Amino acid sequence: MLFASGKRPDRAAVKAFAARFSATRVSHDPQSDESEQVSSIWPGQPLWIELLRDGLTFDLSGFSPGAQCEFPAPVSRFDLSALPSAASHEALALLPGPHLAGGGQSQPVVRALLALARDLVLHFGDCDAVCWSPSRSVIGRQYFESVISAWLAGGPFPALGLTAFDETPDGALESVGLAFWIGQELRIEPPLSTDKIAATRLGVRLINQLVMTGAITADDRIIAPDGARLVLRPSRQRSLISVWRE
Repeated sequence: MLFASGKRPDRAAVKAFAARFSATRVSHDPQSDESEQVSSIWPGQPLWIELLRDGLTFDLSGFSPGAQCEFPAPVSRFDLSALPSAASHEALALLPGPHLAGGGQSQPVVRALLALARDLVLHFGDCDAVCWSPSRSVIGRQYFESVISAWLAGGPFPALGLTAFDETPDGALESVGLAFWIGQELRIEPPLSTDKIAATRLGVRLINQLVMTGAITADDRIIAPDGARLVLRPSRQRSLISVWRE
């Protein structure tokens, strides 16, 4: 989570957030309220607090007056005019708690994580953007709140944000971050990928379906919105799904 420089919340503000949202509470605070001499306890280390959401614990770290978290290096941006930089922003990190390490990619955990991040964005007006590392993306606050809220309410998966697309040297359009969800990336082959806008729209539709149904292990055939028949074929290593016109 990226805050304008000098605008990171402190422990009291995080606790006020937890008190406001009934679905969230502070489950563990490693530092007492009376101990504000943070540099003498954890020199140079980000401060953290454990938050409980939907029966799951998440660690929020990097709040003031301690050190910020490591600044991310996003490649894709959504609803932002430029990539944020360490000169203008400071980073907090929200991660599944240690006991969730083995299930950190399960949908219930990720949905709870993103719901908590959405609430943090709503509460803290100085949070300008959210980074999602699997897709190497940074997402503007309003767009993040909108698409995550819609998805949590049963709407489409926010493929533009929680995944991204890269053009390959041979002209294909390849997803970034879909493997986090299903263990496979999507590759739209040329010439189907020649029109990048149309190919991106197709990719968004396919990703929404794949996140619901999971990885594919054998060839599949679908009808595209324009009526064309498409083939989806997993690679030998099952790490990539190639798509082309039949």
